[in-house]
Amino acid sequence: MHDIPNRIADVLLEVEASLRTHGKWDDHKPDPTALKSQIPFCMDTLSFEQWLQWIFLPRMKDTIEETKPLPAKSGILKRFDDLITIQASVQRH
Repeated sequence: MHDIPNRIADVLLEVEASLRTHGKWDDHKPDPTALKSQIPFCMDTLSFEQWLQWIFLPRMKDTIEETKPLPAKSGILKRFDDLITIQASVQRH
């Protein structure tokens, strides 16, 4: 179970690779105000792919690298949710 953070990191890399492969990776960062939207997933300012690239992936990478507590659930990626659920149960024991 201790490899869960590594498996989560692998999923994050797969998401990034998929965005790149499908031409959804942006070379230019959006305007800073677009990244500060209060609407879930920045739906009013970013596409879902931009939100993944500029919000979700950096936050999750930071969380893994700094061994911060993972969210209880992401609500967007089943495989990711399954892994963080396992990790949360390991941390409680």
